[in-house]
Amino acid sequence: MATANEISELAATLAQLARTIAERETEPAAPPARVLPERVMLTAEEAAEQLGIGRTLMFKLLRTGQIESVRIGRLRRVPVSAIRAYAARLVDATTANAA
Repeated sequence: MATANEISELAATLAQLARTIAERETEPAAPPARVLPERVMLTAEEAAEQLGIGRTLMFKLLRTGQIESVRIGRLRRVPVSAIRAYAARLVDATTANAA
């Protein structure tokens, strides 16, 4: 059975917890997070990550034209559709070789 001292300590702890909860409830709510639209153009690094390959291989695929990319000013971007098309070609080639 708990002693009177332990009960007092527990009551003090619960009171502190109640004060902390009350303070948090009175804090102003954070503004809702802005939902960003799905991107249609990725950097080479992001495209490589999507395919699960390294950055160097991605640049080789871009340089050889195996994956389409576009220039926007000085930037090189890879359309998401180009990544999907490349992946589809790989799957098609794999299934054609297996047959």
